[in-house]
Amino acid sequence: MPTLMIQGTTSDAGKTTVVAALCRWLARQGVSVAPFKPQNMALNSAVTVDGGEIGRSTALQALACGLEPHSDMNPVLLKPQSDCGAQVILRGKVHGNMDALDYHTYKAEAMASVMAAWTALSRRYDVIIAEGAGSPAEINLRANDIANMGFAEAADCPVLLVGDIDKGGVFAQLVGTLELISASEQARIGGFIINRFRGDIALLKPGLNWLTERTGKPVVGVLPYLHGLVIDSEDSVSITGSSRAGALKIIVPVLPRISNHNDFDPLRLHPGVDIQFIGPDQLIPPADVILLPGSKSTRHDLTWLRQQGWPDAIQKHLRYGGKVFGICGGFQMLGAAVRDPDGLEGEAGDTEGLGLLDMTTKMVTGKQLREVTGHLAFTAGSTPLTGYEMHNGVSTGAALERPMASLDGKSDGAISDDNQIMGTYVHAIFDQPEACNALLQWCGLNAAGEGAGQAVDYQRHRQQQLDRLGDMVEEHLDTEWLRQLLGLPPQGLKP
Repeated sequence: MPTLMIQGTTSDAGKTTVVAALCRWLARQGVSVAPFKPQNMALNSAVTVDGGEIGRSTALQALACGLEPHSDMNPVLLKPQSDCGAQVILRGKVHGNMDALDYHTYKAEAMASVMAAWTALSRRYDVIIAEGAGSPAEINLRANDIANMGFAEAADCPVLLVGDIDKGGVFAQLVGTLELISASEQARIGGFIINRFRGDIALLKPGLNWLTERTGKPVVGVLPYLHGLVIDSEDSVSITGSSRAGALKIIVPVLPRISNHNDFDPLRLHPGVDIQFIGPDQLIPPADVILLPGSKSTRHDLTWLRQQGWPDAIQKHLRYGGKVFGICGGFQMLGAAVRDPDGLEGEAGDTEGLGLLDMTTKMVTGKQLREVTGHLAFTAGSTPLTGYEMHNGVSTGAALERPMASLDGKSDGAISDDNQIMGTYVHAIFDQPEACNALLQWCGLNAAGEGAGQAVDYQRHRQQQLDRLGDMVEEHLDTEWLRQLLGLPPQGLKP
């Protein structure tokens, strides 16, 4: 079945967005299409319908196709645990921990999982839109490559190369990438897409003509810079605050191993919330709420919090009546200790927690991966709650006797006796507007002033943004050329 691969000149060139846009464009025309990313390195992940996990960005692309995410869509997921090591997820399941050199050697074996997943996916769908990782011109990573041209050559599929003009130097990006790959790989690139353009296209056309003359390859289209686009990112965290006057101020520490920070995207869109991400060595500003995010290495990130002065800032924050809310790893940090006797998240040992909730957490083999439904326990009307769990630790202690939520009949999380501290294992907790409004009310949104507004329906927002991407393809890319490349009949004709 036809496969088209989107590769980029750099990380963050826009590959994820282009794949999501193509998937939505094809799905709206009734084409049976699925996304595929051979290898991803990210701490943002999603639970799959078959009980595994894949990169969050690939799950978004599945949504663009109208599909439930499946582990075959991202057969290799690397979740960094240190600067030189990562947890390796193969077809949705934990394979083990490896350092960079060991994984580089292992890639030849990982390729078997990649091709098996691609073959299985190709049997179920008519078109596969695949996404590369980083750049195909990373010379040091060319041996045993499975993320870019290694996969494209094995699958014998065409490639479109995306360059980001907003960063500058887009012609050097495209031509330079082409020059640094082999002759067979050069021949595999069918054309270019220039991404994030703003300005008068007439001023760009001489450069487009030069690019085609120089390389002999067409520019399939120039995609505009989409202002206000908020969709699930692969891994990067924007530390820009919303700066809404009179809004509820929430701050989030950008942990070195922060995971699933997409949990907070609905808060970025809330008219009554000013959320700011605080990076390393930044001043910790006053706030109404301190929100501790998930972490792939909870003990490591607890040590970092201490080095950055967060425990003292949290104690001062609580003395002034502020709220503290922890999610997953952030919830574990609120307890007395985090224990990892088997070294599942790094070196074996114990780390003292923040001591804000009477509980301890022990890392155990067997990651919890499941979608959950239930209700918030602290609201009078039993506010419905949906989300997913993705964690290794098991927490125990008296604090859990006052749970935050009931999930499928079981208690989750905890709320302190003074109602200032709360935590949960549930990710995507702000996605549903009713739960988001209730949680923000606990945080003190009503005290932020009148006209604070209501939470967005983030699931609806995702669909709207994906439709926006599909419209972009229709308007700015040569869609008939794309259909021909994929072996599809001209638009308007049935196969």
